[in-house]
Amino acid sequence: MKAVLMRGYGGPEVLEYADTRDPQAEPGEIVVDVHAVSLNPADWKVREGLRKGDVKARFPHIPGRDFSGVVRKTGAGVSDFQPGDPVFAVNEQGCEGGYAEAVAIPAALAAPKPDFLSHAQASALAMTGLTSLRALEDEAKLRAGETILIHAGAGGVGGFAVQYAKHMGAVVYTTASAANHEYVKELGAHHAIDYGQEDFAEAAPPCDVVFDTIGGEVHARSFAVLKPGGRLVHIAAGPPGFTPPREDVCVIRPDVRRDRAHLGRIVELAASGAVRPPYIKEMPLADAAAAQEISKAGHVRGKIILRVR
Repeated sequence: MKAVLMRGYGGPEVLEYADTRDPQAEPGEIVVDVHAVSLNPADWKVREGLRKGDVKARFPHIPGRDFSGVVRKTGAGVSDFQPGDPVFAVNEQGCEGGYAEAVAIPAALAAPKPDFLSHAQASALAMTGLTSLRALEDEAKLRAGETILIHAGAGGVGGFAVQYAKHMGAVVYTTASAANHEYVKELGAHHAIDYGQEDFAEAAPPCDVVFDTIGGEVHARSFAVLKPGGRLVHIAAGPPGFTPPREDVCVIRPDVRRDRAHLGRIVELAASGAVRPPYIKEMPLADAAAAQEISKAGHVRGKIILRVR
């Protein structure tokens, strides 16, 4: 099969679109013929060696965490899927392999793909939805009537979070470039803050929850907008050596464990119209290196999806 092989740590030149061995279905696993795979900012960070603690790559390494496709084979003990079933999934934490024509994954981590979502749309909702639900539903326990600031609302995770927070009845503020204000308001944001012209710490009101998808200095400055007793939930770290400046707020880094139940929850939200797929930019799998560089440059609206079939 064809796959994107990471030959080592470094720049885009370490990625090669080449032939490799087909995966086999071990007991409890399914082999999926991938139709679309999502590109995440974590992908280029793994490539550059910035996530060695999260992903232990053995070279050649195949990147890619969330994907959608059709079951090719089932391993021993698998009874809930059959060859030909459309599915979408997120690989186990620390495991990758989606940048390929086929991938093996534990069947328990996959969910049926509904007909109303294309493979590109399902892959675009998988990790973004899983992360948002773990962060806001499971950890921050966002409630109706609360005020939330979501950083980077035009991005993949941020865009899902904006929609979910609106669905939950929260008052939603989000940071976004001026060019993306209309987009984030279509997703459900009540107020958009232009991070290029405004200081969100001054523009946002006191918030019950901040969802930080950026990290660094944004993480550090987010404490200024939290109410006493507020919750800062984040998926990116603060500056090196940073210590939270307040003891009257809760700081949470969610454990984004993978399971079928949360993927099913995403399908329910999409079926009800509470969330919709993000804006999608499709690129061929062979162009993965260029796609990662676009992601690294930032300012991606929605999701970049690598088309496999």
